[in-house]
Amino acid sequence: MAVTTENQHGLAEHSHGAGAPVSSRADHFASFDVEAFEIPGGREEIWRFTPLKRLRDLHAGAAATGRAAVEVKAAEGVVVETVAKGDARLGVAGTPGDRVAAQAWTSTTEATVVTLPGDAKVEPTTVTITGPGVDGVAYGHVQIHAKRFAEGVVVLDHRGSGAYADNVEFVVEDGAHLTVVAIQDWADDAVHVSAHHAKLGRDATFKHTVVSLGGDVVRITPVVTYAGRGGDAELLGLYFADAGQHLEHRPFIDHAVANCRSNVVYKGALQGEDARTVWIGDVLIRAAAEGTETFELNRNLVLTDGARADSVPNLEIETGEIEGAGHASATGRFDDEQLFYLQARGIPQEQARRLVVRGFFHELLLKISVPEVRERLEAAIEAELEAVGA
Repeated sequence: MAVTTENQHGLAEHSHGAGAPVSSRADHFASFDVEAFEIPGGREEIWRFTPLKRLRDLHAGAAATGRAAVEVKAAEGVVVETVAKGDARLGVAGTPGDRVAAQAWTSTTEATVVTLPGDAKVEPTTVTITGPGVDGVAYGHVQIHAKRFAEGVVVLDHRGSGAYADNVEFVVEDGAHLTVVAIQDWADDAVHVSAHHAKLGRDATFKHTVVSLGGDVVRITPVVTYAGRGGDAELLGLYFADAGQHLEHRPFIDHAVANCRSNVVYKGALQGEDARTVWIGDVLIRAAAEGTETFELNRNLVLTDGARADSVPNLEIETGEIEGAGHASATGRFDDEQLFYLQARGIPQEQARRLVVRGFFHELLLKISVPEVRERLEAAIEAELEAVGA
């Protein structure tokens, strides 16, 4: 029989159990100055799930020994610039909320700025980031700027080897519609720690999908803030951890403006000895954010013994004048009833297992609007399953 644990809360309930923040998420410290942060020791709430010894000292001031290559295949009308770190446009979407993000800000000398033109719909743009190579350390900064009433898709494709930390900004102006797919398809040795900062204007729509497949340690922290009413954010995540991998995702939605919406759905699968995933989902609804509508969901499917998934949804509400809010998480093994149903219809066990996993991810894959990216991810999931003879 499938073993499942589930945690669900509705409008007026908060998560204060194991893994919940000690203090309000509203008081979370942020700074561009790396020296304002202490070197984490692993007991801090935001670091307690992360294997610091495997971060290649990104958290402790590791010097850059190489560079990550950034290549942009831009759609017609999209402007690509390489700018100095002192450019006034940088840093407007958010402030680093941990020492690695601040180190990345301090250590980079230039940034790549990709600007989608206003009042126009453009074809997908791909930004390919290749790591500094085996044993290399690099830092980076990318900004995606969707002008007023712009509409477009940007794919961030991470690959290669080495240790890489970066800040990625998404500036979504009034009425713009920006869709982002961030793929972590690193080599087995790679370490990637990334802070994603999104700032939404009035009536802006932001769809952000994180796909984590490769790498030794991957930690992604997407943060969404609102600059005007009517903002709508959808944060999606798909991850598949193999033996020894650590994949960590920490989305945070900061509702400080009235009449905005957010929806978070992350799904992950794990297989192999010491495969580890961590999902910490934080939603803060401040006192001024009346009329907010939000929900967050995390589901994890454990395919083999020896794998572990941690899932902690946190919802903090400072006003009762909202449309609705809730969160849920669940972690479990294969549903024996689903397998029995398929096998009873003549489908072999291995094929039945594949079908269950495909169905598990199907909802998220359908939301990826770039066909070649969706097909690539479907093939990657198949390869993951074949690796253990599932």
